[in-house]
Amino acid sequence: MKLLTYLTSNNEQRAAFVHNNKAVDLEDFGDLTNFPLPDNLLELIDMGIEVIAEINALLEDVSEPDLNEISYELNEIQITAPIPKPRKNIIGIGLNYTEHVAESARTLDTTGKLPQKPIIFSKPPTTVTGPNTNVLLNANLTQQLDWEVELAVVIGKKGKYVAKENALDYVFGYTIINDISARDCRREGQWIVSKGQDTFAPMGPFLITKDEIENPHNLNLSLKLNGVEKQNSNTQFMLFNINDLIEDLSIVFTLEPGDIIATGTPAGVGAGRNPQEWMKDGDVMECYVEGIGTLINTVKEIRI
Repeated sequence: MKLLTYLTSNNEQRAAFVHNNKAVDLEDFGDLTNFPLPDNLLELIDMGIEVIAEINALLEDVSEPDLNEISYELNEIQITAPIPKPRKNIIGIGLNYTEHVAESARTLDTTGKLPQKPIIFSKPPTTVTGPNTNVLLNANLTQQLDWEVELAVVIGKKGKYVAKENALDYVFGYTIINDISARDCRREGQWIVSKGQDTFAPMGPFLITKDEIENPHNLNLSLKLNGVEKQNSNTQFMLFNINDLIEDLSIVFTLEPGDIIATGTPAGVGAGRNPQEWMKDGDVMECYVEGIGTLINTVKEIRI
């Protein structure tokens, strides 16, 4: 199922699912079918992945006229990040594609050696912004704003010490994250200032439940800047796949419903190019992940 969060005319955030190319309001659908449903995706995730099968079953008994009363054309609503305010920091994975390890070693302060365990960092909830919004370039902080298209995994149930062979049982679904990075804001190897600034985690446009993605380890992903392709790879080339990541992370800390893992970016970032390329005011990024869609954002320069 394709899930989303949208803004009403009163700027109220509401959850919806896509049916017949329309956004069906989730809470209203629950009222219509006498099956209580929340108005946000975090609470839906709390209900467990099984709730998706229940919604699909209920859809079979709802008439199209009744459904149209609670539905909206996708081009008539403002879609936000599917989880506009995560409960915890986004979990980021660094240097998770071989060629990205090599390009980072050429231009950044990394060794070039393949990581033996996942490299983990985090991005605060305030980094999240939605599709068709601005990524803020604070020119007083950075002159090296960079892009990173990534597949993001949304956890569906609590997990601790999860064995890798069971890891996908803990997944609710998938979305896209652009792990925006200010390369000149790294501090003695620490990445949070580089990656944790407001709007540095564009997310969306949809959250796709895991039943819709046959194999998350064989998805094409790419990024265009101003219409020019900069990144193009496939999730099969991750050094540590989703199973590995969930096993490793759940040893370190408990994974909980709604947690978001950004699984790393392939080669082609601006820092790895010769000469290096940095984004500027007005640049448009298009992040694509197969089976999910395209996430579009524009850079806006500010000075504070």
